[in-house]
Amino acid sequence: MGKRARKNTKVDADVRALFFDEHQREEEMNKKAWDPINGHRTDSPRDQKYVKNVRPRSDNQAQLMQAIDERHMVVALGPAGTGKTYIAVAKAVEALENGKIERIVLSRPAVEAGESIGYLPGDMEEKLAPYLRPLYDALTDRLGNRRLKQLMTNGTIELAPVGYMRGRTLNNAFVVIDEAQNCTYGQLKMLITRLGWNATMVLTGDPDQSDLLPGISGLKDIADKLEPLEDIATIRLKDRDIVRHPLVASILTVV
Repeated sequence: MGKRARKNTKVDADVRALFFDEHQREEEMNKKAWDPINGHRTDSPRDQKYVKNVRPRSDNQAQLMQAIDERHMVVALGPAGTGKTYIAVAKAVEALENGKIERIVLSRPAVEAGESIGYLPGDMEEKLAPYLRPLYDALTDRLGNRRLKQLMTNGTIELAPVGYMRGRTLNNAFVVIDEAQNCTYGQLKMLITRLGWNATMVLTGDPDQSDLLPGISGLKDIADKLEPLEDIATIRLKDRDIVRHPLVASILTVV
């Protein structure tokens, strides 16, 4: 082997070694988790249940969490950003992890926010994915991707369109009806009567942000009729309960 050939062979070996070291470091980093609190990677896998406890950041949020613990049906009304959906999903995951219920059923009307995106390709789950994205986000935050996929595969967590809920009896379940302001009165009446034994149902929505035609949404009427019932809690969150960017609260006071 010539001198030049030996030199090239050594360079190739060095390049392979460098690539292996970088690849190994990348794998080690991937095994670690990005800590959203401390801002650096940790030694514990991120793809695990999010163990940080959910705490209320306002009196009304505290009332909502207490109501979910004490009542079998809760109606949570309030503007965007008040934590209605997140609290409901977090409580559902908590009940499942503590063995209080056997499954979680999440439902959301497939209504577009003011514009039509046309027909979507794929099966039912793929068609519903854009509408159920907020629920996926909250579940992923509480469970991690891997555990969420496992629970959805074995049917412990089910994401169902409103139209597929008729005729069902939901026993031993935690049911979340999200964006309920986009349901008609008849749909909401059908949904709340799905409640079975050892079950909790939480309806969340903002009556002021319906994507239906005026007068079609049934959330306000249903909430007003259910509020006098002692066994059902109706929690009305306000602008001061918003936990998103402070501008959101300011915007909602003028638009």
